[in-house]
Amino acid sequence: MSYTAGVVGASGFTGGELLRLLAGHPEFEVVQATSRSKTNRTVGYVHPNLRDLELRYSSPEELVAVDVLFSATPHGVAMEEIDRYRDAAETVVDLSADFRLSTADQYEEWYDGHTRPELLDEAVYALPELGRDRLRGASLVATGGCNATVTILGLLPLFEAGLLTGSEQVVADLKVGSSEGGTGGGEAASHAERSGVVRPYAPTGHRHEAEIRELLGLELSFSAHAVDMVRGAAATCHVFPDSPVTRSTLWEAYRSCYADEPFVETVGGGNIYRYPEPKALAGTNRAAVGFEVDPDNGRLVLLSAIDNVMKGSAGQAVHAANVALGIEETAGLGFSGLHPVGAP
Repeated sequence: MSYTAGVVGASGFTGGELLRLLAGHPEFEVVQATSRSKTNRTVGYVHPNLRDLELRYSSPEELVAVDVLFSATPHGVAMEEIDRYRDAAETVVDLSADFRLSTADQYEEWYDGHTRPELLDEAVYALPELGRDRLRGASLVATGGCNATVTILGLLPLFEAGLLTGSEQVVADLKVGSSEGGTGGGEAASHAERSGVVRPYAPTGHRHEAEIRELLGLELSFSAHAVDMVRGAAATCHVFPDSPVTRSTLWEAYRSCYADEPFVETVGGGNIYRYPEPKALAGTNRAAVGFEVDPDNGRLVLLSAIDNVMKGSAGQAVHAANVALGIEETAGLGFSGLHPVGAP
């Protein structure tokens, strides 16, 4: 069975990745890509890697009927347009933060409120490794934030194994690439300002922290740095357990959690890439996870990496749509990456 698909906000980095994935997907036919600023331009005018895609941008005010509509718009747009989206498609996959959290109070605390809080209970968080069963048949899907995704994937095995009770001190330190800021990143995203940096941009209060707290039920200290790469997010989580945890216990937890997951690999050796590394994942929907135990103080160092535009956004959205529609989970997501490769 083939499904028609449309992408709203398809001129941004994530929108372009969605178009790339959907154009190569065996079960999807892309019939519409919208952009306010690029209306009537070809997709290849904006995304040169897609010059062979015979599609022009249309106005987001003129949605056509499709089976699945992907919304890659800034925060605040989808909640205002959700009725139009649902009139146009049976399944809506939103890549913004508009439906990730479950209560209006959370949006008051972490964002700037919510105009459609009655839909929050219906929306399904899109990280399949965390909630595959709920995704099946879902009509409103909300993809996770890239920083939340990489952090959750690093911590999830401990949570599933009962090694995180909620009383432990957990510190998450994130390094992220410039594509996370989108195509309108402002002054701080210019090459002269971004090149060569390791810049703390959210030492406290990052919005993605709310997703981690809700989904894993734990408190944590979360900081994010902008670094000199284009694609990628890497999380180093420091966990101070209440009682000693051995390496063998961690291996068992990670193997048990991810044994059947097609897009998560536990990294435990090798030469240069002996720990999770975003560069090795560029362009893929894969995540790499790993760990070390500090023998001096029992601290657990949990390491995870993804391509923020893929596993942290467009790839996650397509994976979730596959699950929601009953398509083979890995369909359209088989790219295994490149080595060697330039800066991700």
